[in-house]
Amino acid sequence: MDRQSVILLTGAAGFIGSYLLGYLNRQGYEQIILSDDFSRTDKRPNYSRKKFTHQVEREELFEWLNQHNPDIKFVFHLGARTDTTEFDYRIHEKLNLEYSKQIWQYCVKKNIPLVYASSAATYGAGELGYNDDHAIVADLKPLNPYGISKNEFDKWLLEQAADCGLPPAGWQGLKFFNVYGPNEYHKGRMASVIFHSSRQIRETGKVKLFRSHRPDYKDGQQLRDFIYVKDVARVCVWLMEHRIASGLYNLGTGKARSFEDLAKATFAGLGLPPVIEYIDMPVDIRDKYQYFTEANMQKLINAGYDQPFTSLEDGVEDYVKQFLKEHLYY
Repeated sequence: MDRQSVILLTGAAGFIGSYLLGYLNRQGYEQIILSDDFSRTDKRPNYSRKKFTHQVEREELFEWLNQHNPDIKFVFHLGARTDTTEFDYRIHEKLNLEYSKQIWQYCVKKNIPLVYASSAATYGAGELGYNDDHAIVADLKPLNPYGISKNEFDKWLLEQAADCGLPPAGWQGLKFFNVYGPNEYHKGRMASVIFHSSRQIRETGKVKLFRSHRPDYKDGQQLRDFIYVKDVARVCVWLMEHRIASGLYNLGTGKARSFEDLAKATFAGLGLPPVIEYIDMPVDIRDKYQYFTEANMQKLINAGYDQPFTSLEDGVEDYVKQFLKEHLYY
């Protein structure tokens, strides 16, 4: 795609969105319209030094688009309420479902290609596996309102595509697994375990991990597919620059790793021996916790993506040494 093409990026002040903005800048893309709730000053360092053309408040976006009618060539819709501990579904419904419908409808009307953020939270406890197969979407049982809202949009979009035909420009919904990396300082409780582990090590010399509350998993052996945000950005830009089949695609590494592995990698990044303590998981998330996630990445690979994914050890080392040690942003 032409480096002068106009791109719309929602969620631009957030963790993944702001990283993608920086990655796009490094690839020569600067004609970028940012949209988000920019009222939080703690998010400002995520985007303030990056290159873009316009900054539009989330609630004013569609009015602004109608007024200015920019010649947008691609949309990345990463804006969402991502707090899995927010149990008021109405909040998720408004921001993750209804707002996303408006984005989709705008892209269809203007014939603009779209990449949007779905989530591995749609898979629930993994009863149906972790295969990005459209046939299972209607039967998935997410464990929390966030996951439900993401799956409801996936279901709605697939119904729209079936009823109206796929828009010529195409779309991909990316089921992000456990993303970690720079620019998540603002996320508080919802920041990655690596972020919290690094802080705990510096403050106390040890890491606290949740005990397992299932007999089939030992403490620290809960398994997740952890993916470095650099790989997420690389896939997003690859999708923008390559036409592939429209649909839902997993985005993980394809290899589940334990939280113990993650903690040890964090200690290694700080050059310290591991000291791990196990604590009870908060009751409010205990029954809605995924003990195992692992992305089946074959669909994206079959579509032509052939870049290796960063190993947990290499990703954590880069994150800790290049960013967390000095509280730096990407």
